[in-house]
Amino acid sequence: MPIKSPFFPRTSELCTSMLWKEWAGYYAVNSYQIPHDAEYFAFRESAGLIDITPLFKYRVTGPDAAEYLARIMVKDITKLKVGRVAYCCWCNDAGKIIDDGTVMRRDEYEFFVTSADPSFSWFSRFTRGYQVELEDISDQIAALALQGPSSRAILKRICDADLDRLRFFRTTSARSGDNEFHISRTGYTGDLGYELWVENKNALRLWDAIMEAGADYNIRPAGLDALDMTRVEAGLILKDVDYFNAQHVLIDDRTSSPFEVSLGWMVDLDRRPFIGQRALQLEKAEGSAWSLAGIELEWTEIEDLYARYGLPPEVQHHAWRSSIPIYTDKSQGKQIGYATSGTWSPLLKKNIALATLQSKYATPGTMVAMELSVEHVRHTVHAWICDPQFYNPERKRSNPVKDIAA
Repeated sequence: MPIKSPFFPRTSELCTSMLWKEWAGYYAVNSYQIPHDAEYFAFRESAGLIDITPLFKYRVTGPDAAEYLARIMVKDITKLKVGRVAYCCWCNDAGKIIDDGTVMRRDEYEFFVTSADPSFSWFSRFTRGYQVELEDISDQIAALALQGPSSRAILKRICDADLDRLRFFRTTSARSGDNEFHISRTGYTGDLGYELWVENKNALRLWDAIMEAGADYNIRPAGLDALDMTRVEAGLILKDVDYFNAQHVLIDDRTSSPFEVSLGWMVDLDRRPFIGQRALQLEKAEGSAWSLAGIELEWTEIEDLYARYGLPPEVQHHAWRSSIPIYTDKSQGKQIGYATSGTWSPLLKKNIALATLQSKYATPGTMVAMELSVEHVRHTVHAWICDPQFYNPERKRSNPVKDIAA
């Protein structure tokens, strides 16, 4: 039976739809009302507040903390300065991804690490030889994501942090009255946003302060359905959908390297040894068999397909997570990959998807064909390969204060 996060007394009162799911052992809201449109547009036009407590959280401390993390991560964490955040992944010896998450350097010898899967067992395998302490603090820290164009203005109302100077992928401590917590300028919506990390005992006070401060900005509590749509628009991958934990797969074909899921930019290959380094060096030299790409479906062909059946064109109300074949052309002559997740984007007015394609076909601008079922019959429609980052507003990275040192 799922457990309740520290925010459950508030989320349960507000969730009139009764639409819940299990996330990492916790109750999680799918949507607060039966249509989740208002929650989606809160993320894009005002601010949405979502409980992300189910993320796994670890404190890594000690004189060798940076060297230890650099050993298990594909990114050289020794280069991460205090107050900065790194998005990174960790791999097995074959260079295949186990999980991805964030690493925050809060002090010279203190790091805060998040992951989607429980990772303590994997992390603890490699502590020998390092002066480091690894703690699983998942059940001690509650977390919220406040995302959207009004998120900075709302947070400025409740805390003392200098948010005008807090740059993208930076972290800082903050105080709201006598309530202390941490802020990271991170998120999963591809927009301006922050994630807040607070001790369980102070969780409800933080929720209440944010909701009260956000009332003038039309803040809304938001669930996973709206979040899923925004993360597809932002081109952000999801474990067990766009890739799988290499420790959990039944066959090797289901594993992925960082290069195959558009995370190659985070891999620091030429440095002291790390797990998976040799395999990734070889893959970099030889090229990757697969690539992550964005897919934009041809809307006029979708209209024509539905018109054959005397129906108006239909778009899915939710983001979808299923494997859909992609071919070189509409004759279905050769399958070159598959879409893994997608959505109708209300903001962009496009049918978009993330796809795993054979690398030679993943060039932006290439025309391919994707399966689409109408009235129980499988058809194909033309689609265009594009950058998977469909939505990337300037405000996500920008700051009101322009003279900030890099």
